[in-house]
Amino acid sequence: MRSDGILGARGGGGGSDQNRATASVAVESRRRWLKRRETWLVLLGVALHAVYMLSIFDIYFKTPIVHGMDPVPPRFSQPPAKRLILLISDGLRADKFYEPDVDGNYRAPFLRNIIKNQGRWGVSHARPPTESRPGHVAIIAGFYEDPSAVTKGWKANPVEFDSVFNQSRHTFAYGSPDIIPIFCSALPHSTWNSYPHEYEDFATDASFLDEWSFDQFESLLNRSHHDPKLKELLHQDKLVFFLHLLGCDSNGHAHRPFSSIYLNNVKVVDKIAERVYHLLEDYYRDNRTSYIFTADHGMSDKGSHGDGHPTNTDTPLVAWGAGIKYPRPATGHSHSDSVTSFVDKHAHDMPTPYDWGLNRVERVDVNQADIAPLMSTLLGLPGPVNSVGNLPLGYMKLNEEEEVEAVLANTKQILNQLLRKSHIKMSNSLFFKPFKPLVDHSSSLSQIDELISAKRYEAAMKLAVDLRNLSLEGLHYFQTYDWLMLMTVITLGYTGWMIVLALHVLQCYSSLSGDLSRKGHLSVQKRHSTKVYLSGCLLMAILTVLILVEHSPPLYHAYIGMTVFLWTQILSEYRLIRGLWIYLRERKAGYFIKLLFAAAVSIVIVELLVHSFTERKLYTWFFLIAGFVSSVLLHISIPWRSGIPVFVCISCWFLSVFTLMPAEIPDNNNLVVMSGAIIIVISLAAKWLDTHAEGNKFWQSITFHESRKPMWSKLYFIQIILVGVSSVMVSLSTKHRTQNQELHSSHQFINWLVAGSSMVLPLFSGNGILSRLSSIFLGFAPPFLLLSIGYEAVFYSALAVVLMAWILFENASHHSSKAKDSSISEQNTEEHVTIGSEERYLQLSDVRIPLIFMVLFNVAFFGTGNFASIASFEISSVYRFITIFSPFLMAALLIFKLFIPFMLVICAFSAITKLVRVPRLGCYFLVILFSDIMTIHFFFLVKNTGSWMEIGNSISHFGIVSAQVVFVLLLFALTNLYTRTIRVKPLSTSPSLKTL
Repeated sequence: MRSDGILGARGGGGGSDQNRATASVAVESRRRWLKRRETWLVLLGVALHAVYMLSIFDIYFKTPIVHGMDPVPPRFSQPPAKRLILLISDGLRADKFYEPDVDGNYRAPFLRNIIKNQGRWGVSHARPPTESRPGHVAIIAGFYEDPSAVTKGWKANPVEFDSVFNQSRHTFAYGSPDIIPIFCSALPHSTWNSYPHEYEDFATDASFLDEWSFDQFESLLNRSHHDPKLKELLHQDKLVFFLHLLGCDSNGHAHRPFSSIYLNNVKVVDKIAERVYHLLEDYYRDNRTSYIFTADHGMSDKGSHGDGHPTNTDTPLVAWGAGIKYPRPATGHSHSDSVTSFVDKHAHDMPTPYDWGLNRVERVDVNQADIAPLMSTLLGLPGPVNSVGNLPLGYMKLNEEEEVEAVLANTKQILNQLLRKSHIKMSNSLFFKPFKPLVDHSSSLSQIDELISAKRYEAAMKLAVDLRNLSLEGLHYFQTYDWLMLMTVITLGYTGWMIVLALHVLQCYSSLSGDLSRKGHLSVQKRHSTKVYLSGCLLMAILTVLILVEHSPPLYHAYIGMTVFLWTQILSEYRLIRGLWIYLRERKAGYFIKLLFAAAVSIVIVELLVHSFTERKLYTWFFLIAGFVSSVLLHISIPWRSGIPVFVCISCWFLSVFTLMPAEIPDNNNLVVMSGAIIIVISLAAKWLDTHAEGNKFWQSITFHESRKPMWSKLYFIQIILVGVSSVMVSLSTKHRTQNQELHSSHQFINWLVAGSSMVLPLFSGNGILSRLSSIFLGFAPPFLLLSIGYEAVFYSALAVVLMAWILFENASHHSSKAKDSSISEQNTEEHVTIGSEERYLQLSDVRIPLIFMVLFNVAFFGTGNFASIASFEISSVYRFITIFSPFLMAALLIFKLFIPFMLVICAFSAITKLVRVPRLGCYFLVILFSDIMTIHFFFLVKNTGSWMEIGNSISHFGIVSAQVVFVLLLFALTNLYTRTIRVKPLSTSPSLKTL
């Protein structure tokens, strides 16, 4: 006997008692080493995934806002306007504003008259997320949603920012308590008020909220007649009046944008605009007031908003008054004078809809953030220092010199942000890479000034616009400056982790290391490992110093340190890697064909799982194909008359139906009750097979019992009775709650009792595979039925039948393998024992087990829901247990309902590892390896633009697959309570032990 450290005991012959004792000691020593190593691996995996999960916030969700820039006012002799009124109708769609009603009358006659006779109009294009806070920030501050707002749950902007209100002399604002305080609560030179939250009642016509805002504004002007200080303030220049009109948004949510209430609210808003205009014109009588009317976002046909659909991104924009051009006849299809593309990424160079009746009036579209520099320029104010908006000259009545000066101020304001970001990055970088196109920006500015002095305004305008566009590109360059480095480090880290897992599986769960050791391929001296670790420590020290010098965030140390550590571990296994390379070089072409085929199938399945997160129907195709292929493969090894190939095919096709069904489960209590009957029929069939099929060679492995106790049959029928009781309680509880609007206390008690007791009974059931799994299936059926409201109850049975089909497929494969390999060598027997009692080494074909597990694990979720959030699941599922609102208990019940299918899958997986005698932990590490291929994929699919749901889902997808290293392990530990006593037929002959 020869011992080789981590490679365990390797037999070389000899059968004396002393040799056997030595071998036993070596085997026990290796088991202890393996347990320590795997504990370390799991802890490393948990730490790695926790750290790398945070990396997306340093990459995708860093705030673009910087401070320390100087404001840049336009160089005007006199600003076009002394004051500006901003009217924002929250949730007003462009088409509902511009189109006529069913009688052919337009809903906004006053503003249409302005468009045709006094001002300019267009469509303001919002960028997703099309929500109220980001929309107002874009209009008033000139930048789009700060991606770091995800850290605040999208509730607030986490970083202070500048706005038109900040730059004004004084701002008067009235409207919603969710919007006005964002801009005015910390602004000393503001007068504002908002109504109580209780006013926002979706059961009423919310147009009265718009009237409230107008009444506050009218009251302000009326008070000034009796308040000299207020009157003096109102006659100052650089004033902003802001009326936030929430009515359309509230009415759109409550009644939909096609409702008469919403459409009538458009008329209310138009009337308010008219009254505001006449009030101010009568009050000031100086023609120095500018008016801007727009909306923060639109409204979908379903009464929601947030995504990038045109009904949400297209909002009206009407401007008139001081500094605004008069209407001009339309000259073509172009709707923008300077913007080549819009932030909502739709094709907007389409003709104006005919029914709008505005085809003959020139239309000028803008990006929503362009409104901020428009307002600032009208008042002669510096633009908000964080703005990225382009000044829309198509709206402004300026002479040629003033136009250039206005655009130059807009350009300098954006350029200052770029220079500030460049300075911050340069001061903290040892190897700074500037934005090359703007290295010589000062000469460009000097050239523009020279052209203005020479009155070559057209050339100056072109240079200023080009400089502004380059500045915007430069802002994106510095926003993503660290992306390449961080993404490379994280990708290398995940890749290193997967290589570590693969080497561990090859070393500890395949016969490869033994083969290499016997052939002398592992003869390199171990001193190499010490050199590798010293080199790794030296590299880590150097990188740590560099990160400290650059004042990088603390997590950068963790990202880089984890990656260096993993690759140090890989290089320390140089002997194994070198031996593996030599081993592969000796293989024949057939081996590589098998290897490439297994890799191709694995990649296809993993990619299927990645895309299934957004397209559930892929599972339908998978199970249709899997049913056909598996039945054909089974037919090769076992006869059709056994019924197994047909059963496997039909069960897969039955499950394929569920991922075609809607994720929103409709109520159908009769279907839930019928599902209880289906569960009982399936259980009785399993019981009959367990009793009568033990002599059948295709069933004997899963129906094996060391002994049969009469108690087991009684327990089984008790479980069936509990399923029947739960089905009856589904009907009784729902009927009583519907009729009496309450859950009867006796029904509640019975439901809790049946659900709780049924899950304990499988612990005392028979220990054969079919017997125990059938009992587990029955044990979790009552709570699942009581938590079901529709077709998901049938899905429970369909999933269980497919799991049974999987077990039969593996059993048939195992049976045919034993038939081919009738004997094994003494040497292989010893290797068999080194893994664990009754376990064999993994083979290349065993990769199918973790892959099938991953598919079923995911379909256990996707069969009845989606990955958006816990809110995707109907809260009425818990009403048979609790009706009084208790968020934590209700959420716990919903999560438990989701866990039940997972429990079935993992119990079946554990049974299969025992059936085919492969190490469960070895398969677990393969599951994590494949999951991390998905993790890398989702890492690059994380979004920081789009609707909050789209951004949140991309984060959720990445987080869910990252958490599987812990989630799956915890479920393994939990299900081990049910599966650890399962017994399989003892080995009479062992399968051939081939190299993975």
